[in-house]
Amino acid sequence: MKKVIIIGATSGIGRELAKSYAAAGWLVGATGRRQDYLYTLLLEYPNHIITECFDVTANESLTHLQSLVKKMDGMDLLIYNSGFGDNSETLDWKLDKTTVDTNVNGFIEIINFSFNYFLEQGYGHLAATSSVASQRGSSLAPAYSASKAFQSVYFEGLHIKSKKMKSSIYVTDVQPGFVDTPLAKGSRRFWVSSPQKAAEQIVEAIEKKKWRVYITQRWWLVAKVIKWMPDFIYHRIA
Repeated sequence: MKKVIIIGATSGIGRELAKSYAAAGWLVGATGRRQDYLYTLLLEYPNHIITECFDVTANESLTHLQSLVKKMDGMDLLIYNSGFGDNSETLDWKLDKTTVDTNVNGFIEIINFSFNYFLEQGYGHLAATSSVASQRGSSLAPAYSASKAFQSVYFEGLHIKSKKMKSSIYVTDVQPGFVDTPLAKGSRRFWVSSPQKAAEQIVEAIEKKKWRVYITQRWWLVAKVIKWMPDFIYHRIA
């Protein structure tokens, strides 16, 4: 039985990913901060779900992950889906700190451990939900776009590193546009995907071992337009 650990599986894309892999016969290690949400997920797939309740910003997060790996007797795939972001119109320090603690510090601790775990194992696959927002800075949420850029650039580095090492470790940087979850804020949303559709496309991209994927796929166009848009235009709208 293949084994996947999903960091941040209580709701939204993470929960749909957990359900998708469990339905496909994988053993799923589901994590999150809300025990009650994890429990309802466990009730849906009692033979395919193992849970571990923890916050990625806590000091003991890595201990919890190691505990989950032990309970599952290994892992083949780890998906980092935990994330935080909110508009910070007044540059709120509390919001910025929570964003960085979740999207950067929590992220890199878990991904660094998992990459080295897979190196020792000889194979494995890492995936992370970054964002199309990683392409450029944002005046409304500067810490969020910066933190997602950190994830995306870090994953590109791991992808290159794995290739140079000629290892059997695959890396997938997932960049969603708008997905219908509480994290997607703003009144100018378009091409909004359901969490179910997003999860389906993510699973497909991981199966194909793509190193980067845009969710939904047409967000590739938006990402390229944003990236190459002249500064004097982008700075007026961002």
